[in-house]
Amino acid sequence: MKLRKEITNTIAALNKGATILYPTDTVWGIGCDATNEIAVEKIYAIKQRNKNKSLLILVNDFEMLQKYIPQISENVKLFLAKQTKPTTVIYTNPIGLAQNTIAKDDTIAIRIVKNNFCSALIKEFGKPIISTSANISGSNTPINFKTINTKIINAVDYVVSVKNEQATNKSSKIIKFVENKIIILRK
Repeated sequence: MKLRKEITNTIAALNKGATILYPTDTVWGIGCDATNEIAVEKIYAIKQRNKNKSLLILVNDFEMLQKYIPQISENVKLFLAKQTKPTTVIYTNPIGLAQNTIAKDDTIAIRIVKNNFCSALIKEFGKPIISTSANISGSNTPINFKTINTKIINAVDYVVSVKNEQATNKSSKIIKFVENKIIILRK
C-alpha cells in the first residue's frame, strides 16, 4: 500500500514539472520528466553540472525505449537480454525527449530499469525519467540515502520515501555499439 501511495505522489510531482530524489536500480538519483526541458534545467542547477554533459534517462521496457529510439539494432537487444547488471546504452538519433537531455553529437544514454519501484513508476507515468546520481557534480556518489548531501535533499521538490533494497550502490555499466562492436565506456 505504501509503495502504491509513493508512486501516486511521485507521478503527481513529475506531472507538475518537479524534480525528485528517488531510489533507482543502481544509486539514489535526482530525476524529472525527461520530456520537460524546464524540469531538466532544474536538474543541471541542483547538480551544478555543466550543460555540455548530458544526462541519463530511464525507461521501463523496450516498448517505451522504441518510442524515443526508433532504430534499435538486434545486437543491442540480444546484448541487453543477457545482462544481469544494470546497463546503460548510448543511442543515436533520439526523438521526443527534452532537447537539453541530448548530447551535442545527437546521442543519449538510456537504461531499461529492472527495479520494481522504478519500473512501476515509469510505466504508470508513461514517460522516461531523468536519472543522475544524487550528488553535486564532481563530488562522490552517495552509497545510500544517509550519505546524500543535505543541499541535494533540500534542493529537489520531492523526496521519494521508498527503501532501495534492490540497489547495487554502484553506477551502471555504460556501453556503446559502433558498427556492431561493443565499446565499454564504464564497467
